[in-house]
Amino acid sequence: MSTPADRHLLIFGLGYSALEVARLAVKAGYRVTGTTRRPDLQAPAGVALVRPESALDLLDGVTHLLAGAPPGADGDPILALLAPHLDACRPGWIGYFSTTGVYGDRQGGWVDENTEPAPTGPRGTRRLEAELAWEKFARRTGARLDLLRIAGIYGPGRSAFDSLRAGTARRVDAPGHAFGRIHRDDIAGATLAAMHTDAGRDEHGRRVLNLSDDLPEESAVVTAAAARMLGMEPPVAVPLEEALAGMSEMGRSFWAENRKVASRMTQEWLGREWSYPRFREGLTAIRMTEAEM
Repeated sequence: MSTPADRHLLIFGLGYSALEVARLAVKAGYRVTGTTRRPDLQAPAGVALVRPESALDLLDGVTHLLAGAPPGADGDPILALLAPHLDACRPGWIGYFSTTGVYGDRQGGWVDENTEPAPTGPRGTRRLEAELAWEKFARRTGARLDLLRIAGIYGPGRSAFDSLRAGTARRVDAPGHAFGRIHRDDIAGATLAAMHTDAGRDEHGRRVLNLSDDLPEESAVVTAAAARMLGMEPPVAVPLEEALAGMSEMGRSFWAENRKVASRMTQEWLGREWSYPRFREGLTAIRMTEAEM
């Protein structure tokens, strides 16, 4: 049986969450390579940085592959890059960072890992198309596949604290519009656990994992709680109808959908509970991290 030192994790797209995955994988003894086009990116110690095109020379020997880049109008950019090199790419495990947006609008109802996707906007549709393309790729390569459907991401440097300090936070009053979040560290921990667990997979080695915390909450409640933790007055509540007028297309698409995402099966399959099952615990941890800096 191989040891972590024999395993090579290749991460396409070293974004916010994938950087933490890389750090944990190095700590676990993996060889880790990550792709980026940012010359100023500071990678965790032990992570080799290459441009996406250069990673194609490393495919032979890659045992784990994590795709962290979003699809564009022309489809998934990573698959487009890998397609001509299929014979050289034989990972045992593939993880794809997707989004809970593939479930679409459920009018505030719950979805879980067995719920069929039903995207209601172009962004969710592109994500679902990318998921299906990765399923096809995984079957051709014989890899186990985890579709990691991620809720609203937050963590150090990317939370309500930062927007409050910057004066850009808005407390949108939308009663009944509660949604899930997930701390960056729980995303990374779940990804590492997914690499070596098989519970919940279908006959093709495919599995859907919902990365969403245990307590969906309204955005206005989270913003107000974060402000109190900073000793600030919460921003004045703005009715949703008024807030939509000044939002970007991406912002409006978010508020057009309302769903709650369950992750009980995901946590059972991975054999781990969230470190931050509710937003208050996650925000408290961020404040503690900030105090130590």
